[in-house]
Amino acid sequence: MADLSTLVEGIRARDMPALARACRLIDERDPRAFELLKRVFSHEGHAYVIGVTGTPGSGKSTLVDGLIRLYREQGLRVAVLAIDPTSPYSGGAILGDRIRMQQHFTDEGVFIRSIATRGHLGGLSRSTGDVLHVLHAAEFDVVILETVGVGQDELEVTRLADTTLVVMAPGLGDDIQAIKAGILEVADVFAVNKADRAGADATVQDLQQMLSLRRIPKGVGKMQGHTAVSTFHRGPDEQTEEWVPPILKTTAHRQEGLTELVDAFAEHRSFLDDTDAGQVIRAQRRIEEFRAILYQALIDEVDARFADEVSEGVRDVVEGRGDPYSVAEALVRRALGSVSES
Repeated sequence: MADLSTLVEGIRARDMPALARACRLIDERDPRAFELLKRVFSHEGHAYVIGVTGTPGSGKSTLVDGLIRLYREQGLRVAVLAIDPTSPYSGGAILGDRIRMQQHFTDEGVFIRSIATRGHLGGLSRSTGDVLHVLHAAEFDVVILETVGVGQDELEVTRLADTTLVVMAPGLGDDIQAIKAGILEVADVFAVNKADRAGADATVQDLQQMLSLRRIPKGVGKMQGHTAVSTFHRGPDEQTEEWVPPILKTTAHRQEGLTELVDAFAEHRSFLDDTDAGQVIRAQRRIEEFRAILYQALIDEVDARFADEVSEGVRDVVEGRGDPYSVAEALVRRALGSVSES
């Protein structure tokens, strides 16, 4: 375990090769990754995690590039996890986002990592949460998660992010569909990017109207309640102590509106700290994470100890000798019986 101890030391020192190696162990599900995560969890810091999602073509990566620049100007250490589509040929991330952000590669205060979705249903790879623990241990100040797109499968970004930014652009037909897919439930801040295009004001008005029709009871989810938004930037609703997502116009390639965007993030972070919303979110996150780890550990244990039985069950289901529910139930009973006997 001396090798892992050296790796943990490298992580704590924000050594880029050590961080890259840790991410690789996690992404490849190396058996050593579990022990590594147990060690770095005790070092978990307080990085501010921003989730960035939005419709394809809305300029998310250009916007993230601008956010990196602004945070670095403030002297903050920034990590970016770009969740890329999996290459159908290599099985690895296509790395498009890393190519766009290559100007930051020589900056020791910036760590950029692409993680392949590997067919994962959501926009976030299942290893993303584990990699976040490594970045917490490395004491980055800001971590930005950029997802593949937006839709029903990408909404899980809120499980890991303190603040979720939803990026839209005028003239994209997917915008209204994205709203219908549940985007109102995840957005803490909206950015109408490419605001120099025609239709930007109309997109803002559409969002205002949608927000005015929705209201989430206090204490539910991320404490997001919605009232009519009369300006491009509003913060918490002082009447109800609910968060009203601000709608900001940005033109990322010109760095326009990004300072206001960073200010909106800071306002939402203060809201989480000043109310019980932050505690609720963190508690929910820990519960979900624990359950996911527990379920995966149980599956791995069953696969290891009852490999033949699992294979036999799979054959029974495939060949029609049994339904998957009954076969799974029988296997679970057998596994639990074996544990109790031992």
